Amino acid sequence: MKTKEKLRALRAHMKQSGLHAYLVPSSDAHNSEYIPECWQRRAYISGFTGSAGEVLVTSSNAALWTDSRYFLQAERELAGSGIKLQKIGIAGTPDPIGWLKSQLPKGGKVGVNPQLVSKQRCDALRAELADVGLQLVLVTRDLVDAVWPNRPALPTTPLEVHELKYSGESVISKLKRVRTEMKRRGAVAHVLNELDAIAWLFNLRGRDVEYNPVFIAYAIVRESSVHLYLDLRKVTPAVRKHLGKHVTLHRYEAFGDALKGLAKSRGKVWLHDATATQWMFSQVGKAQLITERSPITLLKAMKTAHQIKGMQAAHVRDGVAMVKFLAWVDANIGKVPMSELSLEVELERARTASALYRGPSFSPIIGYGPNGAVVHYRAVQATSKQVKARSIMVVDSGGQYPDGTTDITRVVPCGPPSRAQKEHFTRVLKGHIGIVTTPFPKGTRGPQLEVLARRSLWMAGLNYLHGTGHGIGHYLCVHEGPASLAPRFPNEILQPGMVLSNEPGYYKDGEYGIRIENLVYVAEDKVRPGFLKFENLTLCPIDTRLIEVKYLTEAERKYLNDYHARVRKTLGSKLRGPAKAWLLKMTRAI
Repeated sequence: MKTKEKLRALRAHMKQSGLHAYLVPSSDAHNSEYIPECWQRRAYISGFTGSAGEVLVTSSNAALWTDSRYFLQAERELAGSGIKLQKIGIAGTPDPIGWLKSQLPKGGKVGVNPQLVSKQRCDALRAELADVGLQLVLVTRDLVDAVWPNRPALPTTPLEVHELKYSGESVISKLKRVRTEMKRRGAVAHVLNELDAIAWLFNLRGRDVEYNPVFIAYAIVRESSVHLYLDLRKVTPAVRKHLGKHVTLHRYEAFGDALKGLAKSRGKVWLHDATATQWMFSQVGKAQLITERSPITLLKAMKTAHQIKGMQAAHVRDGVAMVKFLAWVDANIGKVPMSELSLEVELERARTASALYRGPSFSPIIGYGPNGAVVHYRAVQATSKQVKARSIMVVDSGGQYPDGTTDITRVVPCGPPSRAQKEHFTRVLKGHIGIVTTPFPKGTRGPQLEVLARRSLWMAGLNYLHGTGHGIGHYLCVHEGPASLAPRFPNEILQPGMVLSNEPGYYKDGEYGIRIENLVYVAEDKVRPGFLKFENLTLCPIDTRLIEVKYLTEAERKYLNDYHARVRKTLGSKLRGPAKAWLLKMTRAI
């Protein structure tokens, strides 16, 4: 079915259900950013495949809200669909509630699946709709599912044990730390629905979600028992042995009854209202609740020394692959046919040379010329450009390794860069350097540092609309909360062991994009008591042919030369032939 036909079918079900509007969010029952194909309801009903956005459908209109990363992609994918793009953050864009108020009669009913929205979001929606004279209706059967024939089945790929030599901490130890926090708060049960938290806690990984080594499951941690709810077909003998007698396994479908059983608990049940769904809260009934954030969120985000060491090793491996790829591109551009899609294959080939490589950490973003200005661009057959010996190209990619997750962006000069391109690149580089070289007092929040990344661009009247950095998991999700260098988590304090991206950029619509990204981790500053600092994990040359040296201070030049000396020393012994020659050339002092 085409999008208009899907909308027509959805509206018929809305009418049968007495609804004036229906909300289709991006999320699933596990509050996931990236979700299995069978739960990608918003993508199915709209045709928009970006990771963030939501659709509202009324009897006669439909609209999709998404952020600046996806404006150009959404315009392309929504063309002819009958769905209007609403650009979040742009003046004149109505918010969803205001749009509904303009579309619906007083008392109009807005439906949503309670398994797809958190308790916190549901409460906010109900109140906001009531303020404009509308009602929220919880729909027990998802209406998109009702119009989705041949919907893909849930994955059944076997789980893998995340070995202790990589995780650095046993399941028993992690459970002890979680139970310590539970006891401190008086909780007799802690309910988990976030997939990365469950994978982290049980030292297990899966392949249920593309690019993210997680598996579909729920978990309940009690004072003296722990219960895991999943498709039992995924549980291998090795996984059973790994979990031993400490973990009781249940069918995924048994989770609802388990929640109902918690309603009779004598103590408090810990259920985070920002991540657990409205449906989960409805099942636990009148149990005494703790609705604050799970302790696992911080335990997972603050990597141990063992995990940081693993991340460093993964980045050496990834750096070798990146150098081989970039050297090949540099040697062959303009000489052999290459496209954005063929370069994805070449980059994957470079990473696959490592026996520990487990796959990409996200869909590669290889954007040549104007496609580089699309922040989360994804090349497809219809859009893939031939790469010529002119303009510049953004290469944003990452890998999954059992000892760490990587995410790196470099800009490739495909021909002689223009004066404007060099100035813009250098201003972005100055921001990138500003983040990694500035110590900050303990208690600092990520967004407080963002101006360091933007200052040079702002001085020229330029800016970028995405955040400067996001958290990264340890062989988990490439986007991990709660830490960020962005307004998304404005109150989150940066703490030792947190791993984040440092990725300022600049985008000239219709011409080119620039982004420079390294992963960094938060470390104690041994020179300045009471201060923290960032340390680089990523090891790969930053192309100096794009730099206008006159814009750099002496300190910035020294930083870049020192960084390149470290890259050369660390990667040089692991490379041979043309790749090593390219590395030596690209890490010369400027």
